[in-house]
This record gives sequence, C-alpha cells and structure tokens, in this order.
Amino acid sequence: MSKLEVTRRAALGAGVATVGTLSAPAVFGQPTTTIRCGFWDHWVPAGNDVLRRLCAQWGERNRANINVDFITSVGNQNLLTIAAQAQSRSGHDILSFPTWEPAAHQRMLVNVDDVMGRLTRKYGPVTPAAEYLGKPGGNWVAIPAVSGTQMKPACVRFDLMQQHAGIDIRAMWPAENRAGPGADTWNWDTFARAAEACNRAGVPFGLPMGSFTDAVDWLGALFASYGANVMDERGNITVRNNANLRAAVDMAVRISRQLPNDVWAWDDASNNRALISGRSALIFNPPSAWVSARRDNPAVGAQCWTVPVPSGPQGRFVGYLPYFWGIWNFSRVQGPAKELLEFLSDREQADAQTSTSAGYDIPPFLSMNDFNVWSTEGPPVGTVYNYPLRAHHNARTSVAFAPAPANLAVQAYNQALNTKLIARIVQANESVDQAFGWLERELNTIRRGG
Repeated sequence: MSKLEVTRRAALGAGVATVGTLSAPAVFGQPTTTIRCGFWDHWVPAGNDVLRRLCAQWGERNRANINVDFITSVGNQNLLTIAAQAQSRSGHDILSFPTWEPAAHQRMLVNVDDVMGRLTRKYGPVTPAAEYLGKPGGNWVAIPAVSGTQMKPACVRFDLMQQHAGIDIRAMWPAENRAGPGADTWNWDTFARAAEACNRAGVPFGLPMGSFTDAVDWLGALFASYGANVMDERGNITVRNNANLRAAVDMAVRISRQLPNDVWAWDDASNNRALISGRSALIFNPPSAWVSARRDNPAVGAQCWTVPVPSGPQGRFVGYLPYFWGIWNFSRVQGPAKELLEFLSDREQADAQTSTSAGYDIPPFLSMNDFNVWSTEGPPVGTVYNYPLRAHHNARTSVAFAPAPANLAVQAYNQALNTKLIARIVQANESVDQAFGWLERELNTIRRGG
C-alpha cells in the first residue's frame, strides 16, 4: 500500500481525557466501560492523532475508557494480529480489517446492520465496492472505515503530458465540478497513445506489473472497464470465449510494452519513486506520492495533477483498497463499540480524518466526496480535487476479481493472476489462448480449494 511516511513507529496506546461532542450522553453502566481498539497505524502520523483525539472525545462524554493501539501493516503485522486474536478469541474489541478480512472472518464478527442502517439513512449509499467486501453474506459484518481507505486514480505530471502527448490534462479535468474539453476522449486508447509518446520521450508511465496491490488494482480497474470478469458471482469461471476479457488483455499488453523494462518486479513503492524522481509522467496512486514529492522534490510536486482513470467500453472504474472497522463477537462491550464506530463514521468525524491525511482517506459514503480538503490542498491548489469520485466522472470503484465470491476472489487477488496473465504473454511470449488456458487452470485450482 502506498506510503506517505517511511518511518514507522511501535504500536501506540492512549487513554482518554477530553471533552466530547455527542449531543446526549449514553452511560453504559458503572464502573466505567473500557473499549479496546486496534486501529491501523496510518502512514501519516496525524492520522493516528486524530483518531486518538476523537476516541477521547467520545469516551469522555460517555464515561468510557478507550484504549487505543495502532498496529502497523509493515510485515503484515495487522494480518498476524487478526489471525492471532481470531484463534485465541481474545484481544481488542474493535479492530481494523483490511480489504478482504471481513469476509474471511465474517462468522466471528458482530452484525452491524443496525449501525449501517442509521448511517445510510443519514448519508445515503456507500460505494458499491465497500458493500461487496463488507456485506459478504447479505449482512454487514464490518463498517467501512474512513482511516486507511484509499483509491488509485491517475497522478499525472501535467507538464510532461502536455509536452510529449499534447494533452492538457488540467483543462480536461479542472478543479471544478465539471468536465473540461476532451474529457470524453479520456479512454484507454488515448491513454495507450499517451503512454507510447511519453515512453519515446524518456518519461514512461510508472505502472507496476508485479504481484503487489498497486499492480493488481490498476489492472483490475482496466479489466472492469471492459466488463472482463474471469469469474461470475457464483464462482463460475468465465475465461473461455470471453471477448471482453480478450479486449482488455489486448489493451493491457499494448500498454505494458510502453513501460519500463523492470516494472514486472516493482513493489508498491516503485511507482512512487519513479514519479518523485521525475522519471515518470503518470502513475496510479492515492495522494501519498504527490505529498512525498511536495516534500522531497517540490519542483515535481508542483507539476502533479490527479485525474480519473481512463474509461473503457463498460464505463470508468477506479481501484479501491478499503479498510473496515469490525467488532469481534467475543467482545463484552459490543453495544458501546457500535456506538463508538457510529460516531467515528459521522460526517464531522469523517471530515476530520480526511483533512488530517491531506485528503488520502476516502469516506465510504458517496455524499461525503465534497469535503473541502480536496479543493484546498496544494501546490498546485486543486491538485487532488479529482481524487474522490465526482458526479461528472461517471465512475465507480472496483475491486480486482469481483464479482466472484470473496473467498475465491481474494485468492486470485493475492496470487496476482491478472498481472501474471499479462506477463505470460509479454515476457514468456505465450499466445493469448495459451495464457487463457493457464488462467483457467489456476482458477479451477482455487475453486477446488475454496
């Protein structure tokens, strides 16, 4: 996952002692209730600080002690913590769950349909990709979190795009609630031609093609825009005679031939480094790469502009990598824990979380895509205006390998079957049909073991 800061800290804990903001206190009994929270250790230190402060506010108002730990995802420590607590049935009451983990642990998580019902009545629907992941069996088993949730639109060096591809990306996607001239031509064909032009100029697009999330997610968005599913919602394999999949693969192959030769080995930091160093004209990433460029190479940061992902025949999709807040069913404070998570999800608290992360954190509710932070961050001011979904984008969030059942999709995702498919064609010189045969065999293996 893309980093805003490279220095990590040990797990932190904090008590509570400040004035709260709830309209009416809800005392959960005497002695004071204690809720143990294990939140994701944010790449932005201020992201931890705001959660600690908000928990303190709620705890003071409700006569509750909120013990907060921040658990790093470096070395998959958060996943190891989830697995250990699930096995021992002890630990935190509330825990942050990455993308696929709510579905994996749904039988051990408290049903939160009541909380999500109240929130959706106030704020409207969540993005469909969050529902796919957080509601695997028809019931909400975790609440889509604000902190840590990211999307991966295009971060463009607008000067290089103008100079080498003749595209004025800021005019096409201004920092306004409208699309500009040429926005209707921002599709994968235009993108591929721009990739070729920038590659010839020595500033190729920095698109990873390895097994890490940045690679899987941008290819997943491309596949989704072509309607190129490899499994349906029942887990049936849909590779054979799939014209949409063939078209998506042809485009991915075309683009990959214009990328740096080593992208097949890139990790999630490689594309960030390519942009920050000035060697790349475009990457797919949340604002973290731009924030790092603003700090480490201001001349590059001042030339960055975030725009939607190109569209395909089936629409425009953007890679979505969310976190969720879940409550273990062994918790003895399930009611208070629900109240706390509902408070953290309300608009005012969501805005505070997003604003302290330079706009990195994406709230799940589509009605919250109007927070002021995306209009005011800079330089250049407006650079991340188009990071959240806007109505004029005509875009949807995507999760690679959806709509397959989550227990099958996660295996295809973790094995990066989409990037490996392209690698077999481009690097191993297999035919498309040979590569499709390999993909079918891999998916059948997943089905048998699923």
